[in-house]
Amino acid sequence: MQPGYHPQQQPPPINNNMTMSIVAIFLFWPLAIPAIINASKVNPLLQQGDYAGAQAAAAESRKWSKWALIVGIAWYAIFLVCCALGGLGAIMSSDNSSY
Repeated sequence: MQPGYHPQQQPPPINNNMTMSIVAIFLFWPLAIPAIINASKVNPLLQQGDYAGAQAAAAESRKWSKWALIVGIAWYAIFLVCCALGGLGAIMSSDNSSY
């Protein structure tokens, strides 16, 4: 090694959030698609040396994934509540019609 030579430190790895993006596609796919697109940009940007761009893509992926998860879970919760209330309403109305 030459005096004064400092090897470049590798930046810490960035989580591309691909797993969360794929899970989110099963809950609310319209918001999960941008999450997957951004997650797929992270590793190529790191290979090109664009650490800031990779961080930005990972942050966008995380944001879209979280929104897809929130909207998807809320959508399914509302659906289940409506089904339960509809079933309860059908049970209540069938009891009254038998008298």
